[in-house]
Amino acid sequence: MSSASSSSSPFENGVMLYMVYLSKEELQRFKQLLVDENPRPGSVQITWDEVKTARWGEVVHLLMEYFPGRLAWDVTRDIFAKMNQTELCLQVQMELNDILPRLEPADANPREMPVNMEERESDKIQEYKLHVIDECSTTCSKTTWPGNHLDFFYQETERHKRFLPCLFLPRRPQGRQPMTVVLQGVAGVGKTTLAKKVMLEWAQNKFYPHKFWCASYIHCWEVAQVEKQSFSELIAHKWPGSKALMSKIMSKPDQLLLLFDGFEEVTLTLTDRPTDLSEDWSQKLPGSILLTSLLSKRMLPEATILITLRFTSRRKLKPFLKQPSFITLTGFGMAERGKYFRTYFGNKREADEALSFVMGNTILLSMCQVPVVCWMVCSCLRQQMETADLRQVYPNATALFVQYLSSLFPTKAGGLPGNTHQEQLRGLCYLAAEGMWNMKWVFDPKDLEHAKLEETTVATFLRVNIFQRVAGDQDPYTFAFMSFQEFFAALWYVLSSLQRLRNFQVLDSVHVMRLIAYPGRKKNYLAQMGLFLFGLLNETCALAAEKSFRCKLTLSNRKKLLKVAALSHEFGPPTPHHGVPQLLYCLHEIQEEAFVSQILNDCQKAALTISKVKDMQVSAFCLKHCRHLRCLKLTITLTVTQVSTPHPESLRSTEPESSDQCFLWWRDFCSVFWTHVSLEVLAVTNTFMETDSARALHAALRHPRCPLQKLIFRHVNPSMLNEDFFQVLIENRYMRHLEIQGTEVRCETMEFLCTVLKYPQCYLQRLSLEDCSLNPKSWIDIARHLRSNIHSKTLILGSSYLETFGEYYLSVAQLERLLENCDLTLLSCTSLTSSLKRNENLTHLSLAENALKDEGAKQLCSALQHSSCPLQRLVLRNCNLTSECCQEMASALDKNKNLRSLDLGFNSLKDDGVILLFEALENPESVLQILECLFTCVCCQAMASMFLHNQSLRYLDVSKNDIGCRGTLLLQEAFQQRKWKARAVL
Repeated sequence: MSSASSSSSPFENGVMLYMVYLSKEELQRFKQLLVDENPRPGSVQITWDEVKTARWGEVVHLLMEYFPGRLAWDVTRDIFAKMNQTELCLQVQMELNDILPRLEPADANPREMPVNMEERESDKIQEYKLHVIDECSTTCSKTTWPGNHLDFFYQETERHKRFLPCLFLPRRPQGRQPMTVVLQGVAGVGKTTLAKKVMLEWAQNKFYPHKFWCASYIHCWEVAQVEKQSFSELIAHKWPGSKALMSKIMSKPDQLLLLFDGFEEVTLTLTDRPTDLSEDWSQKLPGSILLTSLLSKRMLPEATILITLRFTSRRKLKPFLKQPSFITLTGFGMAERGKYFRTYFGNKREADEALSFVMGNTILLSMCQVPVVCWMVCSCLRQQMETADLRQVYPNATALFVQYLSSLFPTKAGGLPGNTHQEQLRGLCYLAAEGMWNMKWVFDPKDLEHAKLEETTVATFLRVNIFQRVAGDQDPYTFAFMSFQEFFAALWYVLSSLQRLRNFQVLDSVHVMRLIAYPGRKKNYLAQMGLFLFGLLNETCALAAEKSFRCKLTLSNRKKLLKVAALSHEFGPPTPHHGVPQLLYCLHEIQEEAFVSQILNDCQKAALTISKVKDMQVSAFCLKHCRHLRCLKLTITLTVTQVSTPHPESLRSTEPESSDQCFLWWRDFCSVFWTHVSLEVLAVTNTFMETDSARALHAALRHPRCPLQKLIFRHVNPSMLNEDFFQVLIENRYMRHLEIQGTEVRCETMEFLCTVLKYPQCYLQRLSLEDCSLNPKSWIDIARHLRSNIHSKTLILGSSYLETFGEYYLSVAQLERLLENCDLTLLSCTSLTSSLKRNENLTHLSLAENALKDEGAKQLCSALQHSSCPLQRLVLRNCNLTSECCQEMASALDKNKNLRSLDLGFNSLKDDGVILLFEALENPESVLQILECLFTCVCCQAMASMFLHNQSLRYLDVSKNDIGCRGTLLLQEAFQQRKWKARAVL
């Protein structure tokens, strides 16, 4: 495992994961036996007080710390044996066999005991723990937010709760805990709540109770607000007591647990100069140097660190971290979202109606991963569902934010006069937009002044929870939630101002591209702002925003978006991590088909990786507007099956992807294959498709109006290649090209293929079966049935049985192209040469990547010398050829009047061999037009001479040859004198 592991669950890549399968009773029994276990050399006896409240992940820590090296596995196996857990004993042994070669040497020193505290000092620590309990209990059990919203309730995220006992689970293979753990996720997903939960459980002696940690929660603002301070000063106010107590705590840095939160809420720039960092925890340092020294482990390297981080900050912080373990918090899962809705509404009918609506808008559904957004959605839906059609009120997800945020702004802002109201709204939007473009989330008084936000307005925004203070009663402010800043930033570009000459804020092309561009390997932090902007450009949503915010909006930026977005006629994911272009999500949010059609009308190529339900809905909506689409590359990792009638109860499961709603979107997606008359190519790769979804695809491909000509299936599940699939070759009269690659082709599959090849309605011209495991009989059957199909022209075999069955392929009278990459031998060449002499139609033959050697090449050349040989292109790239075969090759070039292209690249022909070829090409009657081979400047004189006499050569690739200055001059002179212009790559 790499030093920086990343996981959506801390269970992954951990050791002794089988411990999680123990029941509560079995775990208690295991702990009892563990306490009774005799101490081993270099270990200390475990006490019941240390282990009685430990959860499974913490028990693993106990084993690692008290029984160094492989002793931990030996003890675990012995205890399982006493518990008659035979299967678990086997798993222990299997894991030990796997990690033993890489297991780090055991620590010879016995486990260190905790700091010896005096009674008075212990009381001070206990007093601090009580303070932590009082402070964090409110955070972790809050029932109202914010203030007067009494319908808000807090629901703990179950998966986050399960993370607690294994946040520091030892990683494979070293069997030691990570010393730096990063909790990453989008804003509002629960990172701070989980960090406070760690503090709470530590104070209650529930979090890794066997460790003697002194935990401290540090908001990064505490580091930034003081010009210079030492680490001891930073935490002194958290640990009331004497200097002696502080010295004792710091004397055991391995017993320090430091939690860093609020990294995005400070403007400190971490220093990348190692010489600036300090190891002295008592030295006064500037905030940036102190924070960098701590996070990089230059200071207190033995301490354990837990950091909360948004995805947007990962790239900036990761270079400073030492062997970090990244854990992604995803917020509410599908079942938790359903539970929240049912609890909020109470009434089953209302809950089902709300859930059904949200399930129909997967972008809104995905936003509900953030707990507070889940509450906002419920709150807004409840207000509308009794009196209005939800789909008319909320044409997109943005409309719901319009309703909620406008409910805070105009009425709670104190009934400001019209002009003042407009100015404050504009100031708020300007502040949000400037912050988004500059990745700024915290605003000081100067920022507020620049945005022309008055103190009374700021106070109002604080009161209604649009703003919140960064820490305590300090001046800096931030938006209460990241989505608030994203929304108001988008609103800035649709606001109309009567006071300005240009009455709206124009988006430039660079900004538009940033909103819709691919983020690469990191998440695009502007993606949500882009969604809101496109959503606000929906006319229904814009009218609602005008009315709700009491402002005038303009849709003038639609022209800029249309102009810039339409420049990209082809879209495809640059990385496997981002399968659907951000632009498609934005177009789905605007929900105006005329606008979407204008942008996507000229799109000719698309590559989509569908891994989520929202990918399916968005793709199905957008693809139908790509009327000139010619090529579609598709990867589906989402399970799509047809089950029962769509019902919000599916949210009870953890796999809502299996709902009928998703299947309906898939059928809508497949309709593209017969509605788009320009679509010629479909490539399906790395896809495992269930029976129902495969059947829907096959039905679309068999549709009488399906225009597809080329079908490519690479690395798909074998069950997709069923009888329905091959019926496409008969019922689709346009299908000319079929490629199956890297897929197990079963016997019944070959029977289906051979059957359809016999039909005169099968117009297949090109068949490719690369990297497909087939038995010898199947190859013979294919060759026999190709002979009966008058349309077949090209066969690409890949790893095949050409050595034994080559004559069957070449005996197919109409076959014009035979391309493969297989293990040919001299015996193969003999059979191939014999068939080649009899075949009157074969014009293209590729034997690349086969060890033909000189003897095999000589046999092929003997066939080429026959005047009746129809071969026009021969590929012998990387076939282990030397100059020994060049005389026969030159003779074939001299006599053959059909061969137009010869590829001899990556062979050791050497200069002597290449000169023989050039001399043969000096024949004015030579017909060869394309030649590729390797040579040096020694050949340039012969090449120049050939140029002066050869009339047919049009392309000579010399790009991979070192011909030097002299060779270049010789060729230039030859070109200048040559009457017939040739194209050369130099």
